[in-house]
Amino acid sequence: MLRLRARGCLSRGHVRLVGECLGVSERTVWRWLAQAQAGPGTALAPGARQGDRFEVTADIRVLLAYWRGNASAVHRQLAARARQTTGQPATLLPGGAPADAVPVLDPLPSLSTFLRAVRRDLTAGERAGFAQGPEAARAHDVFARRPRLWRNHTWESDHVQAPLLVDADGDLVRPWVTWFIDTATKTITGTAVTPGYPSRASILAALRAAVLRTDPYGPAGGVPEHVRVDRGKDFLSRTVLGALGALGTRVEDLPAYSPHLKGTVENLNRCADRMLFAALPGYTLTPTPRRSGKKPGADTAPPLSFEEFTTEVLGWARWWNTEHRPASLGGATPIEAWNADPTPPSDVPESALWALMLEDDGRVRKLTSHGVRWRGRDYIGAWMAGEAGRSVRIRHMPHHDHEIEVCDPAGRHLGTAHLADAATPEQLDALRRARTARARRLRADARKAEAQRRQRYAPATTPTAPQRLGAVTAAEADGELDAAARTSLAALALPDLIPPAPPPADWSTPAPLRPPVQRSRRGKEK
Repeated sequence: MLRLRARGCLSRGHVRLVGECLGVSERTVWRWLAQAQAGPGTALAPGARQGDRFEVTADIRVLLAYWRGNASAVHRQLAARARQTTGQPATLLPGGAPADAVPVLDPLPSLSTFLRAVRRDLTAGERAGFAQGPEAARAHDVFARRPRLWRNHTWESDHVQAPLLVDADGDLVRPWVTWFIDTATKTITGTAVTPGYPSRASILAALRAAVLRTDPYGPAGGVPEHVRVDRGKDFLSRTVLGALGALGTRVEDLPAYSPHLKGTVENLNRCADRMLFAALPGYTLTPTPRRSGKKPGADTAPPLSFEEFTTEVLGWARWWNTEHRPASLGGATPIEAWNADPTPPSDVPESALWALMLEDDGRVRKLTSHGVRWRGRDYIGAWMAGEAGRSVRIRHMPHHDHEIEVCDPAGRHLGTAHLADAATPEQLDALRRARTARARRLRADARKAEAQRRQRYAPATTPTAPQRLGAVTAAEADGELDAAARTSLAALALPDLIPPAPPPADWSTPAPLRPPVQRSRRGKEK
């Protein structure tokens, strides 16, 4: 080819054909020919690298961490450092690493070579980690898949907040869903929906629905051997751990920020968001298009009530178990995979499960003529007639203070007791409105105080000291200071109005606090 080129007989067609045979571009072939003409020794190994190639070192990685993965900014700082070393004028770059941490590269690679080295020597996860943090780097990691075991061997549990608003007794709230899922068969065993933030009561309700296999629950369920949870304090509460321990279930507390370790329930959360929540009215993650001539939300469907939302969630969980066919199950539905598993489930009678799902008060109390007293309130039930003076224990569902369950000291259930002198629904509505109005006033006062406290400064176009804005007259300043002094308890206090009495003589007091000793003319103490 060199001879053909020397004679002027080499055409682009020849070069293109050679490039296709070697798997390189036409431009690469022309570059090889130019290198062979300049140095005949390179014709034996066309495309071989001449000299050492630039590689990303540990110092370059530190600079990438300083600049949050911005390789072009790192190259600019390296170039400025090189010019500063040779005595040339260099513009100082804002931010980045200090000058003593910037290495001097000789020769300095070009920007394209530097970017190519960064893409070659750093993985996609490292580049994402420098730019966006460890969470972005974890998205490029590879995780092994756990082997599929038998049903009820391992469950996973989690809370997920629905990104929509529902009507809960007149208030618009974002509900939470708590569920348990079997990792072997992908079956949702138990579900509980909470209008507000979930608590250990939500976990206990979902656990009870997951363990029971009678109507309206089941047929999937039973006692799991192992449950994976995150580090939520409600999952690790004494009540939840005690209930799972009484069932003989081992709890695995996963490390923080490790959703990949409970991927089954995390995938369930994502599927619920895309398959269920996104199709319901009031979904907040979809931008609403603005239509000219109409008020925003004029033709938007009203939010669901809490009862309707709970019906939708339970219906979707039923659909997931009976009709959805995950790819990991080979075309079977979760309930089909559950029924095909020969492992016998371990059931717990509902009467025994009832006691496990309640918190024990831990004290033995007496029934009086006013019922049983708990947390400063009296609870009474019709079954208490003729039982005054009996020793009892109290069990209750967390945060359910409207009723309690009363047992004898041995744990046998006696009956349910309801709060005596409970407020009427009208009183509760009036109290709720009064609390809402008070909270609104407090928020308004806080906003007003924040507006008064906010300091404004004049904009600057040159490096100058900050200039405060907001003129106040001397009379206004004196009036506000007087008002603050009249309301400040520390300013109104008079600690020296009544001087403290001297300490007794037998007290061990520091020397500065000891009363002076009176001496006679002869030097003796009186």
